[in-house]
Amino acid sequence: MNPTVSVICISFNHALYVNEALNSLFGQTYDSVEVIILDDGSTDESVKNIMSAIEGKDVKTVFHGKNQGYTKTFNEGLALSSGNYIVDFALDDVMKPDFLKKSIEKFEAVSDKVGVIFSNADYIDGAGKVIENHTESLMKKGMIKEVPTGDVFEWILKRYFICTPTMVIKREVFDRLGGYDESLAYEDFDFWVRSSRFYEYAYLNEVLMNKRKLQSSMSSQRYRFHFNEQMNSVFKVCEKAFHLVRTKSERKALQERLNYEYRQCIRLDNHVLAEKYRLLMEQAGVNFNPLSQLVKFINRA
Repeated sequence: MNPTVSVICISFNHALYVNEALNSLFGQTYDSVEVIILDDGSTDESVKNIMSAIEGKDVKTVFHGKNQGYTKTFNEGLALSSGNYIVDFALDDVMKPDFLKKSIEKFEAVSDKVGVIFSNADYIDGAGKVIENHTESLMKKGMIKEVPTGDVFEWILKRYFICTPTMVIKREVFDRLGGYDESLAYEDFDFWVRSSRFYEYAYLNEVLMNKRKLQSSMSSQRYRFHFNEQMNSVFKVCEKAFHLVRTKSERKALQERLNYEYRQCIRLDNHVLAEKYRLLMEQAGVNFNPLSQLVKFINRA
């Protein structure tokens, strides 16, 4: 028998997209799938559209009367799941038909040390039109020359290169981490840092997901507001990373990350958080580059 994949589907005001998202899940070529759907207090017609899409389907559902936040909602779904593998599926994205099948086949072909399989994705707009490819855009910008695999902890500290919804994750990874950190506004950076310290990552070089890219997406708002929760969450993850680094090259990667996040705080006039970064940078042995020296002076003025 094929191992079971638990797909934890989360919706928040995704009424326009839940039908397409769920149809892509129900149309998977992999047959051992547990579906858990959680709506996190939507104020549009998401729940109505979900109920229509799952009619006659064997699924578990949880409908919140009030928004609880993504990380807490996911952990609630995780507690209801029983699969060998876990997928975190936002109900505005769209799976390709072989997404689960090929991801599990990849797991069977790699080392037992691998805890996460991730693949390539196309970004689509609200109308479903492809606007760019994830990996190609990173390479065009010079952010990566090839997709990191294996022990990716150091790369995780340097830059974001994984398209989150493409990940298929061994259950034991979540068991070890205790799920998502519910004190954070978003999950991916923290999950990558903590999981990659203990597990390897493997890449499947195929477009197996369409990731919806909207102006309201969390990733689009990460540095938009002065004192937003996402910036505070990034700092908390950097603090965790500080205690997880082991080698000189990892420490250097963390120093680069701290420098970058420090400059974002200055750019957005978040001087309180900038000061926290400055103190952490000093603990991490950062040699301030000229630009950071300037913003350090401005921050203290």
